[in-house]
Amino acid sequence: MLSETGDLMEIAGEDGFRIRSYRNAASVIDGYPERIGDILSNPERKVTDIPGIGKGIAAILHEIVARGSFERRDQMLEKYPPTALELLKIQGLGPKSIALLFEHYRVSTIDDLERICREQKLRELPRMGAKLEEKVLRSIASYRKSAGRFLLPFAQRTAAELEEYIRETPGVERVSYAGSLRRGRETVGDLDLLVTGPGAVEVLERVTTHPKAHEVLGRGANKASIQFGLEGMQVDVRALPAESYGAAMQYFTGSKDHNVSLRQRALKQGLTLNEYGLARLDGGERVAAAVEEEIYEKLGLAWIPPELRENSGEIEAAEQNRLPRLLELGEIRGDLHMHTRETDGRATLEEMAEAAKALGYEYIAVTDHSKSLAMANGLDEKRAVDFAAKVREINRKGLGIHVLSGLECDIKRDGSMDLSEDALAELDFVIGSVHSYMNMESREMTDRVLRALESPSMRALGHPTGRVLLHREAFPLDFDRVAAEAVRRGVWLEINASPERLDIHGPLIRAAKAKGAKFVIDTDAHHPKHFLNMQYGVITARRGWLETTDVMNTLPLGELLKAIHRS
Repeated sequence: MLSETGDLMEIAGEDGFRIRSYRNAASVIDGYPERIGDILSNPERKVTDIPGIGKGIAAILHEIVARGSFERRDQMLEKYPPTALELLKIQGLGPKSIALLFEHYRVSTIDDLERICREQKLRELPRMGAKLEEKVLRSIASYRKSAGRFLLPFAQRTAAELEEYIRETPGVERVSYAGSLRRGRETVGDLDLLVTGPGAVEVLERVTTHPKAHEVLGRGANKASIQFGLEGMQVDVRALPAESYGAAMQYFTGSKDHNVSLRQRALKQGLTLNEYGLARLDGGERVAAAVEEEIYEKLGLAWIPPELRENSGEIEAAEQNRLPRLLELGEIRGDLHMHTRETDGRATLEEMAEAAKALGYEYIAVTDHSKSLAMANGLDEKRAVDFAAKVREINRKGLGIHVLSGLECDIKRDGSMDLSEDALAELDFVIGSVHSYMNMESREMTDRVLRALESPSMRALGHPTGRVLLHREAFPLDFDRVAAEAVRRGVWLEINASPERLDIHGPLIRAAKAKGAKFVIDTDAHHPKHFLNMQYGVITARRGWLETTDVMNTLPLGELLKAIHRS
């Protein structure tokens, strides 16, 4: 609510200081490890004890708890409808553009915006033109394609909440999620839950009466479908006999194309495959059903990890026994991309190091922003060099974990690095990232990144395609050329584990691996709790067929340091 109110205030052209106060408070709350509601309800606690929460914001928080909104938000919603917030998700439009559209054409919905673009009226407004109309129409199509999809953590939390609820039903033996969540897709459209045991059928009734079941989409003998929570995620719950569990897990995990290929393979062997089992065509005798691994075994295949089931060569690899031994989360030895309070992080270096040590990591690289990101208080040359000296002193004293002095250095519009090479050379680990001028043409963006790769100090290319899931498409660059040049220059490609990014995605990872690329999986953490996002980076790496030797932060510290200096 605070964040959205800030957005509406920006559309209205209101005071920047107040807008920042709402957004900063939203960021503080998002990063705080405790539930704010619990603090507000505790007479012995003060929410103003949280750094960044003043008396004004505290009063707003109390008002939100009391009635579900607050006065400033209500005022903004009288001026602009809530649908105006959707317009901010369209690439190419900022708050000022949206205010202009609203003022001239009363545009307040995506449909309104599309109509204005198709009528070529957008180009009639100041500082807008035909190219922007085309870009906005492409962005609208992309937005609609992603509508109704959810990020992995949201899907995981929903699954965990429902699993816990379902297990309370007497007679339930197994509850498992399948579908795109099990395959680790970057976004999830709906959730498939499979339930076995004598109480499985009773679960269907309980699910439809869950307090968060806002709409019952269907209820049959073996399946119930609901829209769950205010977000309206569709959840399908299926009750199955234990003897069909393996076949059902295989079938409902998908993907569709993977399953079609398996069914065709079964037919060639005189078998039929469905959610109930693998059976002979003549006579219907079941040959496998209860255990998923047996389904693959009877089809003459090694068991295929769910992340690979996209019909992209995994069946042929399983037949020839050449599936990769995929990377495991426990093999990650450190995190090489994070931010502290020096720039836009929410914790100190020492707090980040302590949290990483608690996870069993051997090392971290602290990589705050460079000076171009002025709003993040980015480091200039002097601060970067001083930081490197500080880290050397920290390591001499010892924190129980090795700290690498790093920087996420902005790649400027012309492809040059934001800080001088002399300053960058003082640091242990430099990530080069694009944070600005993201609307460049493909050739121009590709040349920009290729020039940045010439920097002798760069060791990793951060979030290489710049995408933000459900919000911003990838840069239109020639990734094959960039990956090939990164290999030639010894620059590693980052798999950014932030669930909003998961950049780069599986197919690009696999293509880059084929060129000889090496990778680093980082969380881009701005708070210690963000370290837990490493799991999503590992899932994404697995979807790209990566093994332990492909990922540099699986190396012990000594080998990692040698690899950094050799690159």
